[in-house]
Amino acid sequence: MNLLRKGGVTAWIIGALWAVTMSICVAIVISFSTGRPLAPTLLSAAALGGLAGLALVARKGEGLALGRWLPVGGAFLVAIAAHIWDGPAMRGTAETGALWMAVAWAGFAATVAGPLLVMLKELQPGPNSRHDFEAAVIRFLTGFGYVFFTAIVAIPFYVMVMTSLKSQQALLANPLDFSIDLSRGTDLFRSYVELFRDFNFGRYMAISAFVSVATVAITILFSVPGAYAVSRLRFSGQAVMSRSILLIYMVPMIVLALPIYIGFSMLGLRNSVFGLLLIYPVTTIPVALYMLQGYFRGIPAEIEEAGLMDGLSRLKVIWKITLPLSLPALASVSLYVFMIAWNEFLLAFMLLDDPSKFTLTRGVAMLNSSEIPRQHLMAGAVIATVPIMVLFLGLERFMTRGLTAGSVKG
Repeated sequence: MNLLRKGGVTAWIIGALWAVTMSICVAIVISFSTGRPLAPTLLSAAALGGLAGLALVARKGEGLALGRWLPVGGAFLVAIAAHIWDGPAMRGTAETGALWMAVAWAGFAATVAGPLLVMLKELQPGPNSRHDFEAAVIRFLTGFGYVFFTAIVAIPFYVMVMTSLKSQQALLANPLDFSIDLSRGTDLFRSYVELFRDFNFGRYMAISAFVSVATVAITILFSVPGAYAVSRLRFSGQAVMSRSILLIYMVPMIVLALPIYIGFSMLGLRNSVFGLLLIYPVTTIPVALYMLQGYFRGIPAEIEEAGLMDGLSRLKVIWKITLPLSLPALASVSLYVFMIAWNEFLLAFMLLDDPSKFTLTRGVAMLNSSEIPRQHLMAGAVIATVPIMVLFLGLERFMTRGLTAGSVKG
């Protein structure tokens, strides 16, 4: 019964949990990509996964003693009973088809057996050291975390994209069918063509791009000298100001919505791009100040002092020494501010009523109407999401470098 001690129990639990996770993932992938119904049966999947984990650990034992394999045989009988009672681990219908059921089972087997070999590679049948036990659990949690958070991000995006490519007839026939009909050819992109042709989305993208770039420029213009002053100069109240930069984020924007609306209405700034350029930097300058001051503190002061001794003024030191050394931080701050301005919705929704001056997010909100087909709303969401996603993925290394560059002084 040595197998049923710590190593065997851990292997059984990890195998069962991982098999349940993979059965759900395989069912979702097959159903979403083909439109054919496929559902996991969790009890059966857990029994098969537990048996697989127990067998993988048992094979590491010395010899093939009967006592070592009796627990595996018992687990096998339990798995068979669960499989018969609860049904196959992957259950389809006649509509699913034998081919896709075979693909589902192959995917289930591969995604269970392969990862379990990695997760349980150091686990032994009997007693295990604390390090081996914790390593197996951590490997399982790491794999589960990757799958879970990838699904949270990927599934809504996939549904959004597939819905945008469907016809109105297909959506009415089966709203939960997220496969695409490639025989439609270029008609797949009909929703996108109609958004740019009939709903003025090209103009919305141009306005959003202009507002976002201008917000970045204004934010950098004000935050660089502000962050430099807080991090380098000595003045009364410096510490208080440094710690209170982000206090503005403690006040929810919805609380400020009504005063902003009233003030902008009285000043005639509603329905104007200029009004957005006044209010957007207010929301981005504090975070830019916070990010840049940390980086400026990480630049050795001796470098700037050498420039001052060479006759440079403080402004020239900032321009010729500090800013060139701060390019990673400036790039990350610019990208972050651009994303905030591009995705901002509340202020644009509140201040803009004229369709000719909508930003992209405001234009997408306009599509949320019973009179406009659902695929148009999803297409608008894709148009708003893809550019910023491509920009982030392309410049992500600069953002990461800029965010961490000032974490270690010197």
